[in-house]
Amino acid sequence: MYRHILVPTDGSDLSSAALDHALQLARTLGARVTALTVAEPLHFLPITPGATINLRAEYEAHLKESGVRILGAVEAKAAAAGVPVETLQVAAGDAWQAIIDTAKERGCDLIAMASHGRRGVSAFLMGSVTTKVLGHANVPVLVYRS
Repeated sequence: MYRHILVPTDGSDLSSAALDHALQLARTLGARVTALTVAEPLHFLPITPGATINLRAEYEAHLKESGVRILGAVEAKAAAAGVPVETLQVAAGDAWQAIIDTAKERGCDLIAMASHGRRGVSAFLMGSVTTKVLGHANVPVLVYRS
């Protein structure tokens, strides 16, 4: 069935719960997991060149630290579950596209991810990464909702 599951995570409680379910599935199937965090670039209007450089450097350092923390937790959970895992942090403007590209590049045959279930105006304004992945992915997508 599925041999390589991509699990995008942002470190949220819902994303962590989706990871737990994906690891259970992977263990049952004898599959391996690739866990992905996506670091989105800083979008802002620069005030002064010096401030821009400092702000960007601080933001990028924060993203890297956050990714290390999130992916470290993934590695610990995967080890406890006995599931082989590879972790990856990528920088991308569109998280949904990074998820699809990573699934293709890594040969994943399933994407297992959380959905925050936004509806109405908030879904329109914020968009839904999950909805975009569902609409564009060439592999099955398993969506976890609390």
